[in-house]
Amino acid sequence: MINDQLLSQIVFIDIQEKLVDVMMKNEIKKVIDASTILIEAAKILEVPCLHTEQYPKGLGPTVKKLKSLLPHPPIEKKAFSCLDEPNFKSHLVKSRPQIILCGLETHICILQTALALKASGKEVFVMEDATLSRSNLNHQNAIHRLRSEGIVITNAESVIFEWLRVAEGDQFKAVAKLIKS
Repeated sequence: MINDQLLSQIVFIDIQEKLVDVMMKNEIKKVIDASTILIEAAKILEVPCLHTEQYPKGLGPTVKKLKSLLPHPPIEKKAFSCLDEPNFKSHLVKSRPQIILCGLETHICILQTALALKASGKEVFVMEDATLSRSNLNHQNAIHRLRSEGIVITNAESVIFEWLRVAEGDQFKAVAKLIKS
């Protein structure tokens, strides 16, 4: 369970133009929508967000809808696991052991990053509704493998309501508006 938004941080992995273009259109829309809600809720609840771009010269930048919402420049990488990119580790907030992963592709960068983060002692959560692979079979295989490795598989709304814990206050009202829209 996500104990507290003060323990969490989110990483959006490689949601880039050229990768998005090769995904199933109806499915990638859901990923971008769930990611958008997570970014907006994270802003309201002061949860840090990072995002990466895998070889942006070849795969393009982060999609505009998300890039305009994200507070920091992307961390460029060539490694599949974000932890194999030295610049990535320095951007993680050390006092926040719960890492929430979203992005592309589930069976490559999400899988390798999640396993490496878990091996380094982090509590890892993968958003099933905010991750995707070109092949649904590869996505489902990765989700099953992650679950068998002790990674928590969850979804955007569950995480957001675990952060909130109660249905009251200004933060709840602001987040509830996001989810309804």
